[in-house]
Amino acid sequence: MLNDKKVLYSGMQSTGKLTLGNYLGALKNWINLSDEYECFYGVMDLHSLTVRQNPTELRQRARALYALYVAAGLDPEKNCIYFQSHVSGHAELSWILSCFTYMGELNRMTQFKDKSAKHADNINAGLYTYPVLMAADILLYQTDVVPIGADQKQHLEITRDIAERFNNIYGDVFTMPEAYIGKVGARIMSLQEPTKKMSKSDENENATIYLLDDKDTIIRKFKRAVTDSGAEIVYHEDKPGVSNLIDIYSAVTGKSRKEIEKEFDGKGYGEFKLAVGFAVADLLAPLQSRYDEILKDKAYLDRVIKENDEKAQYFSNKTLRKVQKKVGLTERIR
Repeated sequence: MLNDKKVLYSGMQSTGKLTLGNYLGALKNWINLSDEYECFYGVMDLHSLTVRQNPTELRQRARALYALYVAAGLDPEKNCIYFQSHVSGHAELSWILSCFTYMGELNRMTQFKDKSAKHADNINAGLYTYPVLMAADILLYQTDVVPIGADQKQHLEITRDIAERFNNIYGDVFTMPEAYIGKVGARIMSLQEPTKKMSKSDENENATIYLLDDKDTIIRKFKRAVTDSGAEIVYHEDKPGVSNLIDIYSAVTGKSRKEIEKEFDGKGYGEFKLAVGFAVADLLAPLQSRYDEILKDKAYLDRVIKENDEKAQYFSNKTLRKVQKKVGLTERIR
């Protein structure tokens, strides 16, 4: 525990472009957590390597993701925002933990099955042991709480299983992480297939609003958004298209579903989609402006990256040295 605060850990992969769903569902809700928690946020570039990457693009996107974290409002002076690959402890602890992880546990992971189906030509060992690296990410900082979605419950469960197994053998080495139950972020669905979650890997560009889309692009995508039969703007499970737009408008404006239904009573889908598009564009404009400023200020960005990498390295080393000693590795001579 640092500064008497509990530790919160999260991060995003540095592949693809961040979406409106990433922002409203997670990033926006991270902003105020630094008052309550000691927060570590990783740019998870090692995890990105399970899929073949263009090296130049991966480096650019990792730096861009870091800048977006800051532009969205994460203060690098109050939060530890760092690159996963810059802290060697992630890979080192992952190897040790892999020796305490059972094949049967990894065989049950549904994400491996899903990703193997999508990348049948590249079913690699890293994809298989991905949950062990994720466990190392969390346990390395003695994390108390982890914000997770429904699709990440398995990863937290296996992390706890590994930590408990290790602790039973060597004593209380790792903090047992719990799921973070806080304000629920908006669940933003695809604009083209509103029964599916908005994804940065969607091949249909019209399905996704990216954080760096310009205003004209945002408006165009919302104009093309799939709606439903009928003409009423009401929230209902039989109307996934309109319901998704209501959720987006609610998350952006702070208005309730009932207020939105009343506001657009008697109005058509076209008018509603335009209103949602303009609201989203207005929300993202300051973030985009700040992002451009950060990327242009290379000295500032390099400084905060260096300082936060060093902070992450310091705290991760405390856990790593303890683990190495427990398992019997020889002490490093300094």
